[in-house]
Amino acid sequence: MLNTELTSASVDRTRKDMRMETFSRSQILQELSLRCHTLAANDNRGFKQEFGELNEVGKVLPTKAGESEANREKNRYQFILPYDHCRVRLSVRNQNPHSDYINANFVPGGGSERDFICTQGPLPNTTADFWRMVWEQNVRIIVMVTALRHRNTVLCDKYWPLEQGTVYHGLNQVTTVTRTQGPDYFLTTINLRQRDSPTDRIITHYHYPSWPDKGVPNASSLCAFTEHVRQHLEAIPRLGPAVVHCSAGVGRSGTFVTLLWLMQLCVRGIQPDIRTAVEDLRLHRMFMVQTLEQYVFVYQCLLHWLSGGASASRPQIQKTSLSTNLHIKDQPQSSAEQGHRAGRRQRRHRQKTPPDQPQTLIQILHPRNLMSRVLPSLSQTNRASHSP
Repeated sequence: MLNTELTSASVDRTRKDMRMETFSRSQILQELSLRCHTLAANDNRGFKQEFGELNEVGKVLPTKAGESEANREKNRYQFILPYDHCRVRLSVRNQNPHSDYINANFVPGGGSERDFICTQGPLPNTTADFWRMVWEQNVRIIVMVTALRHRNTVLCDKYWPLEQGTVYHGLNQVTTVTRTQGPDYFLTTINLRQRDSPTDRIITHYHYPSWPDKGVPNASSLCAFTEHVRQHLEAIPRLGPAVVHCSAGVGRSGTFVTLLWLMQLCVRGIQPDIRTAVEDLRLHRMFMVQTLEQYVFVYQCLLHWLSGGASASRPQIQKTSLSTNLHIKDQPQSSAEQGHRAGRRQRRHRQKTPPDQPQTLIQILHPRNLMSRVLPSLSQTNRASHSP
């Protein structure tokens, strides 16, 4: 029943979009700039309130499949489980009812309730299931927004050949055909074949390791990367959902999907509503856009992109240093862990300011300036903010 209600809600939103007044890019930018100005007032009270209102969204939804003892070892983090009503179900193998489980959810992205699949980074014992999901759901694009490791911690197991060659995972034959490197990402063409199938498929794998395990990446870099993926998605037939994953599949994955979704709305002339988008995503997968910093970062990236920071016609990724002043992983942390990490925060590297120019409202609220106003105070409230 819940899935039907959510699908009906999506249809209602689509119909509403069709009747909705459309706006120019400059109008959307101006409106969003004014909203950011309002949210940042009084020690960023608006940002904190918006994000705080999302704390309880989705928490009553059942996760029985993920809690099952038979599936516990398939979860990278025991507190990040897929909601039952929209979890991706694999085909049952060898009459084992638990063989249909993978820690992944269908999530909306502007077109339907199943535009994307958000999932955790594969484990050694789930890599075959990951590729089986890609095959069964007719996935053609995979977006990976995490490095494989952070220091001595494995964030995601290597599930494809980094160089040209073939590996086998269960019945899946995975062949890296080409791999090219950009300033901030790798683009890999993968040939996927089932051992018992005469057909094969080409999968495009986007790997964006520049997003640190803690904090957020450079806004210009992520905007250009996201715009590149957005254009690719629009250029190919929607044969199946795109897969997006980080380590837990909630923080960075949710932030990326939110940004891409709202970019798509802006291109259609629709005013973006960050809070509503995140709320909808959290009804499909827990903790999507996991931290306050990530939530504010969506606003920052949209402002940057709308102001021309990433060209809609020729996306360019600039290699820049990554900076943050909030260190939060895409996984649950205790208050003690947060306090310990907060004590070891590094100073945030500020970007160079541009030459003196007339300070219009849009310039004042440019990402370089907005985040310098927003984030310093966030670091003081991090311990009190909700970070599962």
